[in-house]
Amino acid sequence: MGTDDRIQLARDFYRAFAAGDRDFVERALDEEFSFSSPVDVGLDRAGFFERCWPGAGQVVQEFEFVRLLESGDEVIVTYVMRRSDGVRGRNTEVLTFRGQKLVAAEVYFGWEVR
Repeated sequence: MGTDDRIQLARDFYRAFAAGDRDFVERALDEEFSFSSPVDVGLDRAGFFERCWPGAGQVVQEFEFVRLLESGDEVIVTYVMRRSDGVRGRNTEVLTFRGQKLVAAEVYFGWEVR
């Protein structure tokens, strides 16, 4: 899989989350998917859908990609998100792929953008 493919998969994943497109996300995630952030360390696939999915398509309305870099099986993504209430924040995430499936996401957040 080429760099452009994984970077496009990463973009598509964020857009699907913003749109609440669970069908796409279900297909994109590996069965062994794990999710970690400062407040949710080591969630499995079911835990991701339980803890993170309720916000899909509701709060975050758009992503402006600042950085998309591929390194081996990982894509490092930095973005500015704009929520429907106008609040903006900047996050960086490390997405790990196995083939065309997303197997892990590490999320680093907390930057507020004015």
